Amino acid sequence: MHEPTPARPAPTPGAPRAGAAALAAAALLVAPHAGATNGDQMLGLSAIQNGMAGAVVAAPQDAVTLLVNPAGMAELGTQEVRFDLGVGFLNPPRNVNGNDSDSNLYMMPAGAVNFRVSPKLVVGMGLGGLSGMGVDFADTVGLPGQQAVVTTKQFFKVAPGFAYRVSDRLALGATINLNYQSLALATPAFSLPQNQVFGWGLTAGMVWHLNDALQLGASWSNKQRMGKFEWNTADGRFAMRMEAPQTLAVGVAFRPMQGLLVEADVKRIWFSDVLDRVAIERPAGYAGAIPPAMPFGWSDQTVVALGVQKDLGDRMQLRAGFNYGKSPIGPEDVNANFGSLAVVEKHLALGLTRRFTDRISGSLSWVHAFNNRVTSSVGPANTIELKQNIVNFQVAYQY
Repeated sequence: MHEPTPARPAPTPGAPRAGAAALAAAALLVAPHAGATNGDQMLGLSAIQNGMAGAVVAAPQDAVTLLVNPAGMAELGTQEVRFDLGVGFLNPPRNVNGNDSDSNLYMMPAGAVNFRVSPKLVVGMGLGGLSGMGVDFADTVGLPGQQAVVTTKQFFKVAPGFAYRVSDRLALGATINLNYQSLALATPAFSLPQNQVFGWGLTAGMVWHLNDALQLGASWSNKQRMGKFEWNTADGRFAMRMEAPQTLAVGVAFRPMQGLLVEADVKRIWFSDVLDRVAIERPAGYAGAIPPAMPFGWSDQTVVALGVQKDLGDRMQLRAGFNYGKSPIGPEDVNANFGSLAVVEKHLALGLTRRFTDRISGSLSWVHAFNNRVTSSVGPANTIELKQNIVNFQVAYQY
């Protein structure tokens, strides 16, 4: 989740800016973009999850599993209560046609608490930033004057839920997702100020132990239903609805020996259902710069994540992982996503946990998303480029 970047007033278009400036006015409107990510979805929400490169569906390890696979709350060995609280700091250098974006440091908090209410039932609540964006380009098309593009979007979730142990081998869980989303955008043609909407969704999950060494996990979230953004302007009322995609993740965790965990996950994200073409409601008879739809053209994404964890004695764990998902933005859609740049594909993750007492531990992770560049294959050969680094800190208390 990105901190807000105030939208600048858009400059008045003029004749010298025809051509590329017209492209900016028509296409550089708004699109999602987030931290160490698959598309605009976070790899993980905690230091432990990021240290495993997001491969945590089958073998959850912290209370924040509530936001990823709620069935995992039954897997933590909590006697009464577990708290996990963390914060991430993201540095995502972005570039369009050799022009760098400002505002390159963001803070992303997340946390959750689980309570055991019976031998079979655990309840909890979690909150965190699931996705977002924020670019602040003084210039994008290299023409005289500033072709400014400024966007900011946040998607934040609060999720109460439960996990129920059906048997020694099987746990099920679910949450109700209470969602908050904010949006602001400014282009050379127009500016729409910060606005916010609320919405809801569901997440369900399971963890199934095949034997003492092998377990499976799965988690599904429906398309998150959001309200309409509405802007009242001198030209009338404009509105648009931007929802979050349906996701399905499955994973297998293997413990070949004591103190060693290996997990592999596959995740499908249906971006095309929410970010292929986003319609805009406009006043009757309006013929200005704001188009009737934004043709982002995002494709569905399949993500593969692999994580390894090794215990070093009784109080230390080291983690490493790799995560890959092909960019949902292809060369044919570059010119519609200057406000996005969500094109990173390969991620390397490292992490560790140190247990300070029997009840208190701390975790640290670092994720690097390798630089990826995409050049338009349609119209002007514009190029968008992105790499990312994110550091997460986490503290946990379990009793």
